[in-house]
Amino acid sequence: MTAQPLVDAPTNQDLDPQALRKAFGVFPTGVVAVAAEVEGELIGLAASSFTSVSLSPPLVSFSVAATSKTWPALRRASHLGVTVLADHHGEVCRQLAGAVEHRFDGVAVKATEEGAVTLDEGLARFDCTVYLEVEAGDHTLVLLRLHAVDHADDGTVLRPLVFHRSGFGSLAQPA
Repeated sequence: MTAQPLVDAPTNQDLDPQALRKAFGVFPTGVVAVAAEVEGELIGLAASSFTSVSLSPPLVSFSVAATSKTWPALRRASHLGVTVLADHHGEVCRQLAGAVEHRFDGVAVKATEEGAVTLDEGLARFDCTVYLEVEAGDHTLVLLRLHAVDHADDGTVLRPLVFHRSGFGSLAQPA
């Protein structure tokens, strides 16, 4: 299903993409890994556009570039795993954005019977199915329906991996 814009208003097509990227980059976002086992192969990607959407039904979303070579294979999975990455996952995140054949080298993961793959030591882990995809410019907005959730609650203070100004960081320790 493709959503249609509410208003077909003229837009400024002369916006400089680099300036726009810098402006978008001032807003820090968390980072997730989206992964599954498809036909015996681990497939995954990193996304910095994850957000909660709804409690009823339980929905989350992320967006993926329309040019992604990974998403067409990943979306074939019956279930997807989403892992909220911790601040120590910076290198893992870069690996998930790198060469397909090495994305999971040395990365500890768990897979459900349905094929959802989550990373160990994540702050939260979700088992999901694709609920809706919406073409949105040069990206696809993916809404996911949650079927199971698990989160780090062992008393340790883990902080999320944050993407800000085209780099990875973490939140400051609360005072």
